[in-house]
Amino acid sequence: MKNKFFTHPPRWVYGLIALITTGTIFLAQPVQAISIWDIIRGGAQVLQGIQLGSMSPEREMSLGGQIDQQIKQQLAGNGTPVVRNDHLATQYINTIGQRMVERLTPEERRNINFTFQVVNDPNVNAFATMGGYVYINAGLMVLADTEAELAGVIGHEMGHIIERHAIKQMRERAIQQGILSAAGLNQAQVIQLGVEVALNLPNSRSDENDADTLGLSMMRRVGYHPLGMANFMAKLARQGGGRGMTILSTHPNPGDRVNSITQQIAQNPPTPTEMGGMDTQAYCLEIRRVVSDRIQCS
Repeated sequence: MKNKFFTHPPRWVYGLIALITTGTIFLAQPVQAISIWDIIRGGAQVLQGIQLGSMSPEREMSLGGQIDQQIKQQLAGNGTPVVRNDHLATQYINTIGQRMVERLTPEERRNINFTFQVVNDPNVNAFATMGGYVYINAGLMVLADTEAELAGVIGHEMGHIIERHAIKQMRERAIQQGILSAAGLNQAQVIQLGVEVALNLPNSRSDENDADTLGLSMMRRVGYHPLGMANFMAKLARQGGGRGMTILSTHPNPGDRVNSITQQIAQNPPTPTEMGGMDTQAYCLEIRRVVSDRIQCS
């Protein structure tokens, strides 16, 4: 026996589908074929609205995954794609990142699934978006001199996610653009804002300091020397006007941050179990293995 709802639906269903379809034509930016049920689900999300102030971890990870897909498409279009998950470079940073994830406290959002990815870009940059997505440019991996320096960057980006900085920036951006209503934002707007924040907008001084503090704590828990973070930040400050320092457009004030990190280390000196990751030769050989065999190690 057939289901009567789908065989002879009430008249109001046709009106609802027409309304949702019309709204979706103007709001969505489809990149692939979608079914009528995708349209209905998307329309329901538009009608319900997405509140950036309060969001469950599951909702954040779902939206973050869609933002991640758009970021990947944009990066690939620019000729700097995210490398495959089975690439040696991705496996390397994922090993470092997951070690820190394992030591997160419940208050540090252990219910978020962190994903660590490498961007095939020689420019120096790192960024993150909501839902646990961290991106590290190959150029940054090459610029670092030790694994502790790289771990400091990864921890810093994790700090942004833990503190929900991207979500806060997205909300502020929506207010500036006049698109935030009492009903919230539709899904297409959230995704567009997420990509813009991740790739283009600078973090505030306060957010950078918070992410530094969290990153410093996380790298120390797994045995990395905290000076790794300070050393890499000092390198950015020295080369601030140099070519390829994309990271400074979204992560400002490296000089001030060096002072803050150094003071934190002086107030809480590293213990004997927090001295790891400072072997420059071992790190260079690892980067030569996972990034490019053309890298010369002395």
